[in-house]
Amino acid sequence: MVTLESSDLFHDLAPRDLGELQQVVREQSYTAGQDVFRSGEPGDGVYVVKSGRIEISGLVNPDLRIVFSRVGPGEIFGEMAVIEQQPRSATATAPEAATVYFIPRSEMLNLMERSPGFSLKLLQLVSHRLREFNQHYLQEVVEAERLSAVGRFARSIVHDLKNPLNIISLSVDVACSSTAKPELRENSRIRIHKQVNRINDLVGDILQFAQAKKPEEQKPMNYAEFVQLVANELRPDLELKSVKLVMDNPPPAVTVRIDPKRLRRVFINLTQNACDFMPTNGVIALRFRIEGPELITEVKDSGPGIAPEVAGKLFEAFATHGKSYGTGLGLSICKRIMADHGGRIWATNSPEGGAVFSFALPLPC
Repeated sequence: MVTLESSDLFHDLAPRDLGELQQVVREQSYTAGQDVFRSGEPGDGVYVVKSGRIEISGLVNPDLRIVFSRVGPGEIFGEMAVIEQQPRSATATAPEAATVYFIPRSEMLNLMERSPGFSLKLLQLVSHRLREFNQHYLQEVVEAERLSAVGRFARSIVHDLKNPLNIISLSVDVACSSTAKPELRENSRIRIHKQVNRINDLVGDILQFAQAKKPEEQKPMNYAEFVQLVANELRPDLELKSVKLVMDNPPPAVTVRIDPKRLRRVFINLTQNACDFMPTNGVIALRFRIEGPELITEVKDSGPGIAPEVAGKLFEAFATHGKSYGTGLGLSICKRIMADHGGRIWATNSPEGGAVFSFALPLPC
């Protein structure tokens, strides 16, 4: 338990100033868990802890509150109310029984006018507290975002693994049944193979996302030949999903520097993403054009297009945008691959309907 005059902020005050201050100070007691003030309330004064502790906390996101500072006996809090006439920007709570001195804002302003030395000390305190808060806040936000990302990542992986594993388990039971007919065994084999491929795609996305940037593995390639190879590889899988892949115009037969394996992943991710949002008998059209120093490829689908509320978040990691499956990494991987190629990627809605994902590769000088 401390007296007001033993606080670092007030112990150098002139006796007259200290006496006048003690006449207006009010003692207030709080039980464990009780708020002294809450974020958004008027900043009507300053507090000094007499006994106990006070925690200063705030929201870093709608679901997470963190403690920025713990204030003990003799320490001041709520001092920003003196500097600015704004609502409280944080919440002060007594984690245990505590008693505080409350000094009205008007009295603090009068004291600052009468004592330049006191004003300087208060401003130094505010500066130090803000620096401390900023550093702690950044650390907490980074940690909170890291843990949140890990949680989203884990939930996504568990969800996406459970479905194919369940299908594989049921298919194995059918295939191993002594009464299973040959056609049932063959159907089970096909289902198992399909689900294994799905797991491989999931693992591939995770590895691509977690992979650190590699040294340059790009080499000169004829873009028309590369696109034809990729399209021929994609068509059988798309046809199984009743999706048709067409080229509205031939790809330019120009030489570009690419990493064929990684750029192939861009085509795979974009066409798979299109399939997820298209009805049966959908169409994916590839278009190509050269604009200035760039070779632009468009992947257009016949789906419903991109909803306005998700347009700005398409390329964020873990964003699935309405899908009940998937890691939410596919488009963010595309963005990273294009950046590594010195290119760019973006998405728009076509006037005729459907979404258009475009990516640009730099042409050699």
